[in-house]
This record gives sequence, structure tokens and C-alpha cells, in this order.
Amino acid sequence: MVLWSYPPTRKQLTVTVLGLITGASLIAVGAHLSFTKIAPQQARAQARKNYIKARLRQLLDD
Repeated sequence: MVLWSYPPTRKQLTVTVLGLITGASLIAVGAHLSFTKIAPQQARAQARKNYIKARLRQLLDD
């Protein structure tokens, strides 16, 4: 199997490597931000769940 019909130039290899590095760094930054911001979201979801449970218990007990 032939990957290229002709070998890539130095400029093409440089652009490819820079593109890969840029993509990997964007993925890493996104993953970092996702993990740092997940705790407050989980806390809000838990508070909402607890509120709904308490409200349903109050409505059903009456």
C-alpha cells in the first residue's frame, strides 16, 4: 500500500506536525476545563435532585 504518490515536502510535514500539535493541545485544554468545572455542575444537579425529592415528599404527604 502506498501512502503518498510523492513524498511530502518539508513545508507540508511542518504544517502537518503543527496541526497535530495544535489539535492535541486544544483537546488537552478542553479536557482540563471539563474536569475542573464538573464539581460545581454535579453539586447543582445534586441540590436540584434533593429539592425535587423534598418537594414531592411534601406534596405527597399532604
